[in-house]
Amino acid sequence: MQSSGRLHLGNYYGALRQFVQLQDEGEGYYFIANLHALTTVRDPKAALDLTREAAMAYLALGLDPKKAVLFRQSDVREVLELYWILGSVTPHAHLERAHSYKDKVAKGISPDFGLFAYPVLMAADILLYSADFVPVGKDQIQHIEFARDWAVKFNTQYVPGYDPADPEGKERGHSRGILKLPEARIQEATQTVPGVDGQKMSKSYGNTIELFGDEKEIKKRIMSIKTDSTPVDAPKPVPQQPATTPGLVSDAPLYDLLKLMLPESDFAEVDATWKAGGKGYGDYKKKLLEAYHATFGPARQRYAELAADPGEVERILQDGANRARAEASRLMTQVRKAVGIP
Repeated sequence: MQSSGRLHLGNYYGALRQFVQLQDEGEGYYFIANLHALTTVRDPKAALDLTREAAMAYLALGLDPKKAVLFRQSDVREVLELYWILGSVTPHAHLERAHSYKDKVAKGISPDFGLFAYPVLMAADILLYSADFVPVGKDQIQHIEFARDWAVKFNTQYVPGYDPADPEGKERGHSRGILKLPEARIQEATQTVPGVDGQKMSKSYGNTIELFGDEKEIKKRIMSIKTDSTPVDAPKPVPQQPATTPGLVSDAPLYDLLKLMLPESDFAEVDATWKAGGKGYGDYKKKLLEAYHATFGPARQRYAELAADPGEVERILQDGANRARAEASRLMTQVRKAVGIP
């Protein structure tokens, strides 16, 4: 699993909350995607700072290094080797139709090699640790499908007796693939989190609410959430699902964020007054700000403690890298033998 840069509500509700929950189900591998980040972060100091901040965020939000493996992506160099080998069986046409690539190019981002080949590195991240399943948002399903497709292509090419219809080699005469086919696990209730403008919350869109940002900036962001001109006394429009406006995931992001963050009983009260009228959007934004601090206050305090002890953060990352490399080396021994690399 991965993340890079400063984490926001979309990262937490779309993935990170699941990561913390899943660490009790089995061994999980969680990495800071500092290689992926190079497609957009070109300042070396910023790259180092963002990597450290992401690690502190994971730990502050509840990731337990005794249960899970937390590491920097770049500390496991095997991922780059698998990236190249996997790329040798990746169809050019697949990369051309990658949602992330097409979306960024449409927004004017330069289509360099890093952006174009991004899904191959992501697939290598997944396949290197023989993941059983990968918790993702709906918009990330294509990446899991790519990883599965390319694993099948690799296995078909390099594993004698491999049958794509029997990837685990359960039938007599069939071989088990070297690269395991992962499954996507989707958290239906929080597949896509709206940003302050109603689009999907994303650093690329500049519409995020950060988890560990400055308090004044957090308040400014929440108070700037897009609303309409409905009078205070009038009922407020409930968002349509899906949003009726092209490019938006929510016609009323404030309502959807309240529904996401408030306890069920508290949201029921908000929902009743929202539909009846009598309160202005400013009141609801203050309610959301209160929910933000109630939810993330303890994590923000833990984050500050970790920031004061960088040596402990580095120790955790190094230990995680050692554990991750042990697993990666095991797989790459098989991959190298299969393709004829000593």
